[in-house]
Amino acid sequence: MAFIDEMTVHVRAGRGGNGVVRWLHEKFKEFGGPSGGDGGRGAHVYVKAVRDTTQLARYKNIKEFNAPNGEAGGNNSKHGGNGEDMYIDVPVGSVITNKSTKEVYKLNQEGETIQILKGGNGGLGNERFKSSTNQTPEEWTPGKNGEEADFYIEVELIADAGLVGLPNAGKSSLLNALTKAQAKIGAYQFTTLEPNLGALYNYILADIPGLIEGASEGRGLGHKFLRHIKRTKMLFHCISLEHETVDEIQTVYKTIRKELEDYHPDMILKKEVILLTKSDVFTPTVLAEKVAEIKKKIVEWKNKEVLTVSVYDMDSLKNLSDFLTKEFAENNKKELEEIENLGGKTHDEVADEIGNFENDGAQKVAKAMKKMERKPRATKPKKDVIKKGGKGSKGNSKSDSKTTKSRTNKK
Repeated sequence: MAFIDEMTVHVRAGRGGNGVVRWLHEKFKEFGGPSGGDGGRGAHVYVKAVRDTTQLARYKNIKEFNAPNGEAGGNNSKHGGNGEDMYIDVPVGSVITNKSTKEVYKLNQEGETIQILKGGNGGLGNERFKSSTNQTPEEWTPGKNGEEADFYIEVELIADAGLVGLPNAGKSSLLNALTKAQAKIGAYQFTTLEPNLGALYNYILADIPGLIEGASEGRGLGHKFLRHIKRTKMLFHCISLEHETVDEIQTVYKTIRKELEDYHPDMILKKEVILLTKSDVFTPTVLAEKVAEIKKKIVEWKNKEVLTVSVYDMDSLKNLSDFLTKEFAENNKKELEEIENLGGKTHDEVADEIGNFENDGAQKVAKAMKKMERKPRATKPKKDVIKKGGKGSKGNSKSDSKTTKSRTNKK
């Protein structure tokens, strides 16, 4: 199934059911009064994170999601049924933006569910309008429309490590050799047209399509797939040893680093490991000399880990696999320590809480300002409560005079 990592859809929550006009009919009771029930609530809309990275491809031909409406009320004061809530499955790592309100929802864990739209409330039946002065009400109200908006869904893959580099650097072949992935490989550039994922001892590796100069500006596959590197914890920069001179290798390295920095400055702050791929083009002796020369001339690699690997050399693959698992274990240990320092919450969760707190504060301030702008309501003077048998009140003197007059008339 094709990989789709962004799309725009229109989503509409359910409309509330209408209230109805009904009358109570029972045996031996001719006038039972109003009994029209209220309408049901329209369905809410939720988004739910799933592990399937190709989930958006299932919505390729769907441009609009309509949640079920609530049912109308019934007789005998029966409440209409609520619409069944709609759940839209999206891949883990999805960033969903409401294009109307600019609200952003992030789903980083499998099974995480967030409400994005509310269904409309149901209308009122005529039973709601009965009173001592209106015993046969004909009034009813229609159901309210549910919320609706356009949403932009963007997938940012969450992986422990990302393989980056120029096209034809051997990234897909390396992913297939280290994991059970079956990424397409070929002896030509841009073989990989979409990110590939593989699992190495429960750690996720992401093969990012090849980058070229100007990728951050849209050249080649452009920044379409650069977003998938944003959430990777480590970068493995793959450089083919088919480049003959050290200057060529340095130029290739700087090209990719510049594209990452141009896309987002935080990209170059991630931990980076240099992987010199296709090491089988040299004999072991010549390879050792070549690596020593490269480390000596390229100043940027002075404090970086530099490894050589070939998919045809099982020893180099074993060494790389051991190095990866060790690095991943250390990263997880550091993350757990940071989470404990943050009170058991990740950086993203803390940032979301701060954002929610700021939004709530702004809403409270806005409500307070609106209250201050409102004009005070005109209050009616309170009427004196007349109590039967009270003394000294006007009401009592009038009643006394009436009773005396009636007694005189009788006489």
